[in-house]
Amino acid sequence: MANKTLSELYEAVCSEHEIKINPYILETLQKTTETGKISLNLRGNDRSRHGQRISDEDMFSLSKCLQNNPSVTGLDLRYNNVSNEGAGHLADLIEQAGNCALRSLNLMFNDVQKTGAEDLAGSLKCNSSLLSLRLSGNKIGNRAAEHLARMLQINETLQELQLSDCDLATSGWTVSFSEMLLVNGSLVELHLGKVGLTDTGMERLAEGLKQNRSLRYLDLRCNRVARDGALHLSEVLKQNPTLEIIDLSSNRIEDEGCVYLSEAITWPGCSLKELSVCRNSITSEGLLSLAQALKTNTTLTHLYIWGNHLKEPLCQAFRELISSGRLQPEHTDVSAYEVDGHVFLAEVNQSLRKQLFCADGTDALCSSFLSASSRTQRCSFKTPK
Repeated sequence: MANKTLSELYEAVCSEHEIKINPYILETLQKTTETGKISLNLRGNDRSRHGQRISDEDMFSLSKCLQNNPSVTGLDLRYNNVSNEGAGHLADLIEQAGNCALRSLNLMFNDVQKTGAEDLAGSLKCNSSLLSLRLSGNKIGNRAAEHLARMLQINETLQELQLSDCDLATSGWTVSFSEMLLVNGSLVELHLGKVGLTDTGMERLAEGLKQNRSLRYLDLRCNRVARDGALHLSEVLKQNPTLEIIDLSSNRIEDEGCVYLSEAITWPGCSLKELSVCRNSITSEGLLSLAQALKTNTTLTHLYIWGNHLKEPLCQAFRELISSGRLQPEHTDVSAYEVDGHVFLAEVNQSLRKQLFCADGTDALCSSFLSASSRTQRCSFKTPK
């Protein structure tokens, strides 16, 4: 089988183990040219493929094909039917230190649970090639998350971990992650959206974040972080010189939390470059403190605030930030306009970048920015008569 193409090898493995060929996989492999480094796109929600979703049995044959393959560095398997068994096959592949070229593995929105995630964590203890692991949308639970945290105390290679919406119902896992952040020196990007994070959990995470010197992107979207959690995060920003991007969208930090963050942004040595506080029940008091902080801070370049209470004094302040050039129009989600002498803000369909790393694991500063000509929406307050 040494000289076979990937598609020929796949057919041979299926024949040997009496596995039905998945036409979606076969078609993808047939179209793949094995020159240089390649990433296999096997997304289950790709409507152009008209193929069945990938199963655990498919993962067995595909993993066999990728053994000792130096070309395939990326594997995108999101929105398929991969469960614990399939994750186990991938773990066997990853565990073959020196024989696996994978740099990125995307398993988002499959059916991987505790056992499968623990198998993947175990395989990464001896792996030195994988840079990105995306498990968001799999119900792995707290225990598996703790296994991944302990793995990252040993693994010195992984740079991106996505665990959003992974059924981390309580904050017990935050202790393990805090301990990991104290010693890990490779993780650059951590996604913890929709994991039930509370102020207590934020306090625990902050203990590790204060000492960490590698993390650049922290995603805390859709949690329950409130005023006290924002206070703990502000203390992190005063001590951590590497955090550059924080997503706090859809939390509830309110005015006091926003004031804490504003104070931290003006702190000498704060390196924050991008911040989203969308949908946090913040009124003019908190947002004006943020606008004022930008006049002192020279590092923060991207700021997203839509979904809060945007009254006219705040609208005027942001119009000034944008018109003066302090905040570039493409680096925020609002734009100013005037009606009958009153200033309003409209929503611009732009948002914080979703990740730093592209599918092949390279730091390509991937952005989710959309054109400023996209749909706009007026803020809710009425023009006085």
